Amino acid sequence: MIIQLEKARELIETTLSMGRRSMLEPDAMTLMSIMGIPVPSFHLASSIEEAQKIAEALGYPVVLKVVSPDITHKSDVGGVKLNIVNPHQVSEKFNEILKNVREKAPEARVSGIMIQKMVPSATEVVVGALRDRQFGPVLMFGLGGIFIELLKDLSFRVAPVNKDDALDMIREIRGYPILIGYRGSPKLDTDAIADVIVRVSELMISIDKIDQLDLNPIMVYPSGLVALDVRIIPAYESGG
Repeated sequence: MIIQLEKARELIETTLSMGRRSMLEPDAMTLMSIMGIPVPSFHLASSIEEAQKIAEALGYPVVLKVVSPDITHKSDVGGVKLNIVNPHQVSEKFNEILKNVREKAPEARVSGIMIQKMVPSATEVVVGALRDRQFGPVLMFGLGGIFIELLKDLSFRVAPVNKDDALDMIREIRGYPILIGYRGSPKLDTDAIADVIVRVSELMISIDKIDQLDLNPIMVYPSGLVALDVRIIPAYESGG
């Protein structure tokens, strides 16, 4: 796949020109697609009727997420609703999200509600990156969910990395046996995880106007994976 770095730069420049502290998630999801990282199908809705049409087109179940330049952690303000299975629930949860945001983040500007295809549950992993003042882009990998919160089971590398480096990162975590089939569970697609790490590395090396990037969670299957949530923080003090 040809990675379209110029299109990625345009999305970052738009975020910078708007003075946003984080990229809107639809833009972040689009950027991941440009980089060849799989994400669920999604569209942005500005009304309940539009949301219902999008949900029907994507196919149920779907997820609803608030999109706002002023909200970084959507779940904290009740801005995410999962497993929505019919038009009535789309209407109900759409209004519920807007009500929650008005109560918990009254100053937040709402750009719309993102309708996202819900994917099957699986083992969760996390891939992240940040731009360190001393070392430059630093990459992070670990198991997601409670593992990252409780165990801090992570591995790190300074970018750039190649496929072999990325596979080493994956093998280094204590939870690696979970990924290769622990006690009869299926072996998961570690090659696909390594590809994501390499693509994030290339993005961070090629575009120095990204300060932080988090893919959390990524659902990993025996074949393939999907990044469900994407957070990108621009680097306003970058030199280029």
